[in-house]
Amino acid sequence: MAGITDLQQLLSSMQPHLVEGEFVFCTLTGKVDEYLHWQPVAAFCEQEGLSLVIRKQTALENHIEFENTYRQITLTVHSSLDAVGLTAAVSTKLASHGISANVIAAFYHDHIFVQSCHAETALTLLSNW
Repeated sequence: MAGITDLQQLLSSMQPHLVEGEFVFCTLTGKVDEYLHWQPVAAFCEQEGLSLVIRKQTALENHIEFENTYRQITLTVHSSLDAVGLTAAVSTKLASHGISANVIAAFYHDHIFVQSCHAETALTLLSNW
């Protein structure tokens, strides 16, 4: 099934879901396969090191430093990777309320990581288009 590309259809049909728990962003040395047992929700190889998004509890258990905690909001609509404007619309709406949006696009859904203290407000904002 192909994802939706029409921005208005994406915005009107998405039902944002707040995922249970808190997450952290961290950077490490080594390769992603060394950390798969941590079950990261995202990984990206950058020039400066390996960036992971992991559960806060995993970071604490493994003595990983982090600056802030985040909550994951999944936009429960099958957005196409070729859709234009969804990230911009979501980021703009949250930014207008002083909330940063760390967006990760996966095959089926877009996932927005917001500071934990702003999660409920962000969920409300994204639920109302």
